[in-house]
Amino acid sequence: MKAKLGMSPIAWWNDDLAELSDDVSLEECLAQSRSAGFTGMEMGRRFPSDPKIMLPILKEADVTLCGGWFSGTLVDEDMARNKDRIQPMIDLFKAVNAPCIVYGEVGRSIQGDRSKPLATKPRLSDDEMKAYARRLTQFGEWCAEQGMPLSYHHHMAAVVETEPELDTFMRYSGEGIPLLLDAGHLAFAGGDVLRAIDNHHRRINHVHVKDVRMGVIEKLDRQKQSFLDAVALGAFTVPGDGSLDFGAIVERLAKYGYEGWFVVEAEQDPKKNPPLKMAQVGYKELMRVMTAAGYTVATQGFPHA
Repeated sequence: MKAKLGMSPIAWWNDDLAELSDDVSLEECLAQSRSAGFTGMEMGRRFPSDPKIMLPILKEADVTLCGGWFSGTLVDEDMARNKDRIQPMIDLFKAVNAPCIVYGEVGRSIQGDRSKPLATKPRLSDDEMKAYARRLTQFGEWCAEQGMPLSYHHHMAAVVETEPELDTFMRYSGEGIPLLLDAGHLAFAGGDVLRAIDNHHRRINHVHVKDVRMGVIEKLDRQKQSFLDAVALGAFTVPGDGSLDFGAIVERLAKYGYEGWFVVEAEQDPKKNPPLKMAQVGYKELMRVMTAAGYTVATQGFPHA
């Protein structure tokens, strides 16, 4: 089985918490990640939006664009508005041959609001979830028809956060909206990562290998502290530095034949946790567990003609 290892630039620059960002250029971010062994990078705010500018930068770094976040609002806003907003991203991602766009629901979400405690996260009624899931399926089908599949990201402080919410969303949605499995977000929400893989492996097309520090999470006061408070306190980290058993997680994905990207997305303070060092720790642990699970990990980054 084949796999690719990527990173998210959120380890270098945090879009929601400016204080958790290093003054590092895009080129240096790519160079550090590549030197640690990663062949892909998800899109961040310092990436150019013009493929004619982006492709030479990726080629120079020997890195592939392996995804990127779209702030979707389908829980509240209509399909047409979301189509208009995502179309330039579809065009860009097709031009640079990215595998998928990560759909993150920000409608009603409190993930970016430090004044909103975790306990106040939005909740959908069964009827609301059913309608939402059907809209997402239609939207995912439309994006795939344009030539770029989506990957739905369940997320802390959003409308699909917990394992039961994920199960309900998956039950009401269809094959048209594939799933991004994020081990860290599911564990933070109290879910069972292995059970989620068992239940939803047929729809998983992208994986975030985010680790968590359960000691930090267990001490949170969810009536007072927000998602961003948790991030600032160090709730997330890279595989090999946290509480999750990625040997078991990767083995379970291998059991079901998952092939594709495993992306390290670990937002934390770069001064306390230098991104290059964290990238090296994450890569070493992932190579250990992926080799044990029978994966052959790609070593080539930018595709050569």
